[in-house]
Amino acid sequence: MAKILGVSQATATRMRYKLVRDGLVQQFTVVPDLAKMGFEILAISSFQSRDSQEIAERAIRSTMAKPNVLFAARAEGMGKSAVVISVHRSYTDYSNFLGEIRAEGGGIVESYDSLLVSLKGLIVKPFSPRYLAKLVETPNDQPSDKCECLI
Repeated sequence: MAKILGVSQATATRMRYKLVRDGLVQQFTVVPDLAKMGFEILAISSFQSRDSQEIAERAIRSTMAKPNVLFAARAEGMGKSAVVISVHRSYTDYSNFLGEIRAEGGGIVESYDSLLVSLKGLIVKPFSPRYLAKLVETPNDQPSDKCECLI
């Protein structure tokens, strides 16, 4: 990391410590190539459901038990109240996933819409947190190409 950032190892260690301490970094992980891992579809699904604490707890248990769910949260807009981002090996896998969601919901899912992305098709900008570094601004409000401002 130090070599990539063009700083000493000690500086990189201080930067990493500060990012973790301040809560900007929650975990260190790799960004896998989902297509090479055998996933063909990334699904962004939005749902409308009734709202209660019990329903929220069921949704948490259900999504946490599904390793193919990358992100799930309450949401607002387009007449929907929740969003789920998931990956699937095939359309059949995706279809079975939706069936499970509806069955586990026990009628609480009133409607849903999905946007399907082919992970083997044209990817204009691959998913990577590295782009966030460009959002970190220097003191004179000029975008920074390096994370030196985090030191």
